[in-house]
Amino acid sequence: MVSKCDNAKTSIHKYSNFAYTTMTIQIRTPEEPTEIDADAFLPTEFGNFRIKVTIDEDGKEHCLVYAGDLKSADTPLIRIHSECLTGDAFSSMKCDCGPQLQSSLKQIQQEGCGAVVYLRQEGRGIGLHSKIQAYALQDQGYDTLDANLALGLPADARTYEIAAKMLKEAGVRKVRMMTNNPLKVKGLEENGIEVEFRLPHMSGVSVQNIDYLRTKNERMGHMLELE
Repeated sequence: MVSKCDNAKTSIHKYSNFAYTTMTIQIRTPEEPTEIDADAFLPTEFGNFRIKVTIDEDGKEHCLVYAGDLKSADTPLIRIHSECLTGDAFSSMKCDCGPQLQSSLKQIQQEGCGAVVYLRQEGRGIGLHSKIQAYALQDQGYDTLDANLALGLPADARTYEIAAKMLKEAGVRKVRMMTNNPLKVKGLEENGIEVEFRLPHMSGVSVQNIDYLRTKNERMGHMLELE
């Protein structure tokens, strides 16, 4: 008679055999490294792009998501987009980041040439942990500006030198820019990129984020047309 314990051992043994026979791990030896630029084809639901990664002095990995021949374009359509995990990945309605990113990708495809400079500057540069702390304060009634200040953090800690560098490396010297933030225009121009024209970039306004947008408009200098 076979006990339940024996059956369990048999099952484990069979599972182990199955795992070993179906898993294959191939390891490249140090003698065969491959050198290649981090610049590759990126198909998306909005159309086909390429994505190029740049690592800054602090080891942060930023990317240029682009379409068309940027070098030959006179003034390509550009958006500088700061990373927003909650909005970009999780479709949070506390902000307008996700819809703005999607809208910029669509507009670039319509133009046929342009780029999103995607910067790893989560939470306006304060990082994800601090950003969620600020969200917790917003749950208690703070606005997006006062929440940062209450944590002893700047209202906006972002810089744009790396964005200008990435555009220059792509052969871009003059742009049309999708933004509501004058600091982004200033940041590019101070680092050698001419902003010929600013295009208002309104998208994703909702009941959940209207107070957030009003704070940016009234207290942080953003150029928003809100009802």
